[in-house]
Amino acid sequence: MERLEIIPAVSLASRHQVPGSKSYTNRALTIAAMAQGASTLQGALLSDDTFVAREALGQLGVQVEQDGTTFEVRGQHGEFSVPEKPLYLGNSGTATRFFTAMLTLPGFSVTLTGNPRMQERPIGDLLDALNQLGASVTSVHSNNCPPVQIDAQRLRGGTATISGAISSQFLSALLIAAPYAQTDVTLQVRDKLVSKPYVDLTLDIMRQFGVQVTHEDYRQFFIPGQQVYRGRTYMIEGDVSSATYFWGLAALLGQDMCVINIPPSSAQGDLGFVDVLEQMGCAVSRGTALTVTGPSQLRPLGEIDLNSLPDAAMTVAVLAAFCPGVTRIRNVWNLRVKETDRLQALAHELRKIGATVEELPDGLHIEGDPEQLHGAEIATYDDHRMAMCFGMAGARLPGIRIQDPACVAKTYPGFWNDLQTVGVPVRQV
Repeated sequence: MERLEIIPAVSLASRHQVPGSKSYTNRALTIAAMAQGASTLQGALLSDDTFVAREALGQLGVQVEQDGTTFEVRGQHGEFSVPEKPLYLGNSGTATRFFTAMLTLPGFSVTLTGNPRMQERPIGDLLDALNQLGASVTSVHSNNCPPVQIDAQRLRGGTATISGAISSQFLSALLIAAPYAQTDVTLQVRDKLVSKPYVDLTLDIMRQFGVQVTHEDYRQFFIPGQQVYRGRTYMIEGDVSSATYFWGLAALLGQDMCVINIPPSSAQGDLGFVDVLEQMGCAVSRGTALTVTGPSQLRPLGEIDLNSLPDAAMTVAVLAAFCPGVTRIRNVWNLRVKETDRLQALAHELRKIGATVEELPDGLHIEGDPEQLHGAEIATYDDHRMAMCFGMAGARLPGIRIQDPACVAKTYPGFWNDLQTVGVPVRQV
């Protein structure tokens, strides 16, 4: 089994640039494919998740040309070619949910599938809402998970009620597709919406491609039908979820880290991570870019609701082990239905390095004590964020070895090289 050992760092480079945002890249790819005219997407993420999205678009007749991190997308104005085989989307939750909604528009039958873990991830709420809007979409195995069968019945429009409790991606998928419905669409959220900032991100990119959505306090959304996205040049900012690991290095080591391609005004939900770091004792400078300076000793957080930043919640959990005292992370139940059951995985691996952790139904209770922490071999569960979180921890804690380090390719293929670039040595063992 391939493993990497992380060597504790002495001195960090103070500036770093992370790859483009996965959230923006897959939203922009979907919308650009639907748009009238060509789009140029600059600064796009090159990763497994965006690769499977581009491959699937190619099967649908969408021309996507790549030049480095720039994608040229030839928009299809809501019409696509019938694919010759099922569309395979790996373990990309964004692509699977967005494409499921998008492919209720052209009026042909198609199947979407993914890897074994994707076939365990829920999608039933999205299917139910699409059917309420006149589509004909089913879970092939009748378990509310992919594979998904979409029949040749175009999205009509009307009113649909959807749960917001499991994933905001369901609502985002509906919002992205709704402008091309035959009539106006009203979406009603029947319970609390998780990860609300990601919906803001969706609305922002829709607006920049020419479609306005109105809403009433995130409870009801109105989208006029028969609208058109218009192709444009679009710059994709750096990925905040990826940046959390580098700001986390500064927090752990008491040093500075500026991530130069994250604007302080970013709509990405995980930007709230820097506010959490301030609560932990870090100093944050919000100039033209965001700089974090770590303290001599991190402070525990007490009880904290991290529902609005689920990916960054994992980084917070690992940092909490280094804070003397209690951090109780709550309202992140949806981490259980990601690439793995992340709450269970975090609890297990944090205990391996000597932390005292109680797994809660919707979070983690962590009693931090940096003096008790020690190295261990970390299982990653084929989950890129598990690998990167504990890779960050190894910059301070000797003896951290990461199993299956290549799993970071899902969103950040160059992560281990970038760790070394900023001053954290890595060696294969």
